[in-house]
Parts: sequence; structure tokens; C-alpha cells
Amino acid sequence: MKQLEKITPRDIDFSQWYTDTVINAKLASYGPVKGTIIFRPYGYAIWELIQKYLDAKFKELEVQNVYFPLLIPQSLFQKEKDHIEGFSPEIATVTRVGDTLLPEPLFIRPTSEVLMANFFKNEVKSYRDLPLIFNQWTNVMRWEKTTRPFLRTSEFLWQEGHTVHSERKEASDLTLKILDTYTEFAQNALLLPVIPGKKTEKEKFAGADSTYTIESLMHDGQALQCGTSHYFADNFSKPYEIKFQNKEGKLEHAYSTSWGVSTRLIGAIIMTHSDDNGLVLPSMVSPVQVRLIQIKETDEVIKVTEDIKEALKNKYRVDIDKTDKSFGFKISEAEIKGIPLRIEIGPRDLQNNQVTISRRDTREKIQVNVNEVTNTVDQMINEYDANLYAKALKNREERTSKANSIEEYKNILAQNQGFVLVPFCGEIECEDDVKKQTSTNSRCIPFEQDNKTEKCFNCNKDTTLKVYFARAY
Repeated sequence: MKQLEKITPRDIDFSQWYTDTVINAKLASYGPVKGTIIFRPYGYAIWELIQKYLDAKFKELEVQNVYFPLLIPQSLFQKEKDHIEGFSPEIATVTRVGDTLLPEPLFIRPTSEVLMANFFKNEVKSYRDLPLIFNQWTNVMRWEKTTRPFLRTSEFLWQEGHTVHSERKEASDLTLKILDTYTEFAQNALLLPVIPGKKTEKEKFAGADSTYTIESLMHDGQALQCGTSHYFADNFSKPYEIKFQNKEGKLEHAYSTSWGVSTRLIGAIIMTHSDDNGLVLPSMVSPVQVRLIQIKETDEVIKVTEDIKEALKNKYRVDIDKTDKSFGFKISEAEIKGIPLRIEIGPRDLQNNQVTISRRDTREKIQVNVNEVTNTVDQMINEYDANLYAKALKNREERTSKANSIEEYKNILAQNQGFVLVPFCGEIECEDDVKKQTSTNSRCIPFEQDNKTEKCFNCNKDTTLKVYFARAY
């Protein structure tokens, strides 16, 4: 049980608990360069399951996967002024090869809008060429000042979709379709009760016409942006000269979008569902959904174990712990790794034709007839996932408040950190002032609005806008 002692209790030091969980569950190790991590097999397996799920959903929307270069010429990046201004503090630059100074600095991609736009410029001639709907699963680099595994690293993995369209509405509609895809994925697969909405003018993506987001609340009451979808209108097609001949034979600038989720989703899973005993994983992204552990390796125990694996393997990711470790160590390791269900098989239980099944979330154990294992696993997996979502939703609801003034807002943050819905004018200067006073910012403008005119909670201007604010990772 020594591994369990390494995990700092969540309520004592949430940050240290998070790091302890990542390390003890063997999700990642620190890389040799500050701000980088090594994805260990178990951590990367979670990302592969996220990829598999989302990639299938993207293909339903006729998304095509591509791969674009890592390096971007400085001159190309600087064509869209808002874009370069938004990313310039985080850009890593290549200036020499060996002892030779390069004629032009090359940026290591922080995102690929400019590369895609440059390609689209040469690819698109007519409305018949459109739409182009691309996505790439790749890495990007943003030189972060403060880093934490999965949540904020200098190099991270993500998917970035980039599309170009002949019609404004088609582009705008796709932006929202992608947001719906992210929302469904976060809620059904990751069991995160996210709030979808629109970013404020201050928080929208650099160069975007509008940015949409899904926002989740972690166990400690801080928010986490879990995915974004951006509608660019013609903001990128104008500086990069993406033009096409429309149906009337006239040249027109195209309309574009981009959208992405990253490996910070793994951080969201950890901080939402896990506990003092280690990782707790939603079943759909758990590399092992059911682990079989033998108490004693008798011939009968080995046979029953193999039979149970055979019965479950077509529906679940199931394995047998065949390591030469103590039974107690195997139990604690399964807990730390967040495996949803554990089936313990021993000679004493088999005398009554039974095995013991344990749930990771509640840690409850039940004895089940060997012939009922498959049906019981089906039921327990469903109950397990439902419970994870319900607990996360309850935490969000208990940590969601309303405020009508900045003083009330500050008092709420001091007592019950979480989402706070406030009337807000939407102006950048006002949001800057809120951030200066409280170290918080807007998370999203929820789609459901009552359109009631009230005073902005900070500057007292009339507004009909209601916005969620919070501290965030």
C-alpha cells in the first residue's frame, strides 16, 4: 500500500494532490526541458481513446485528416496582425541551423491557422472547390510561464480543425456543429457537465469574429476551458487572399473556421473525478475497464479467470494482472490507475461459485455468482458512469452562484469559489478591471439568456447580458 501514501490528500493541497496523482498513476513524467512532459503508455492510451472517439465523430461531419509542417516563416505569420499580437509572447523561434544563421526566423507552430490559410489560398479557385474541412492530430508549442502536466505545458498534443467555405452561414453553422460535438463528447464520454457558450470580446481567440467554448468546473471550484470553436468570417481570408469565384462569376473572400481540444482534457478528467486514492476514470476513456485479480493461482482460479475474460473481452477492455506482486499491491495499483471495475477471484469464493466485484468510485464490493458476472458488469459500469457525472454535476451546482455587484461577487469568491453568473456589459476595459480586482475572468456567455435589462455588476452600465465568471486554470 506504499503507493497510496505518496498521494497528498486533495483537501489539504489540491495542486500537490494533482501532481501526485499524475505521477503515481504513471500517466506522465517530466521532460528534460521545463514545461514539457513525457506521455507514459497509460497516459497516452487515454489520449488514444479520446482521439478514437472524436475522430469518428469528425468523420460523420466529413472532416478529412491532414498533416501540416511544424515551422512557420515569420513573414507568413505576421500577415494577420491580431493573430500575431495574441501569440507573440509564447512563440518559440528557430534562428540558426548548426553555425548558419537562417535568412528568416522560423516559428514553431503555436497553432496552424496561417499555414492552413496559405494552403487554402493556392488550393481554392472556385465555389466548386469548397468547402474544405481539414483536421490534424498534432503537437504545438507555446512557451508557458507556469506549467502543470496536461493542463498547461509548453508542448502539448491536440486536434486542430481548419475549414474554408463559400458561404458565411455554412461556416458559422459548422462552428456550432463542432461545439455540439465537443459538448456531447465531454458530457457522455468524459462525464464532464460542461456549459457551452460564447466567449466575450476580451476572451475570444486572436483574429476570430466569434469564439465558442465549453467550460467545466473542477472539484476545487476553478474553471477549465475544455474546447473551443472559432468562426473567423473573412478575417483570415482577406490578409491571406483566399478568394474564390462565386456562382455569379465574381471573386469573393472565403469564410473560415478553426476548432480544437487538447490533452488538457486529461487534466479535466483528473481534477473532476479523481480522489485521495488516485485516479478515477470514466469507463469510455479508461484503457482498462475491468481488471481481473487472482487471490491464489490454483487451476480452478486460473480457468475461471480466463473464462470471465473471454466472456467480457468483446465488449470491454479487460485484462488479468499477471504480475508477480502481492495481492494488496495489485489492489492498490488498480485503484491508483482508476480502473472502473475490479474482479477478485479466489478459491474460497469459488467454493460457492462466486467472485467479488469492486467499483472504483464508491469502493463498494459485492459477491456475484460466476454465471452473473457479465450482466452485473454491464449494470455496474452504467451505474459507475452515471455516478461520476452526477457527482460532478452536483459539485458544479453547489459551486454556482449569482451576483449583482462586484462586492457581492468578491464575497462569493471568498466563501464558495466556482461559477458566478453576473450581469455584464461585455466591454474589454470593464473585464480588465474585474480581472485586476479579483484575478478572475469571464468564462462564457451562456446561450440561454433572459434578456432582462440590469446594471453591469462592475461598471453599472445597462446590459441584458448574463455571463459566467470564475477563477480558472
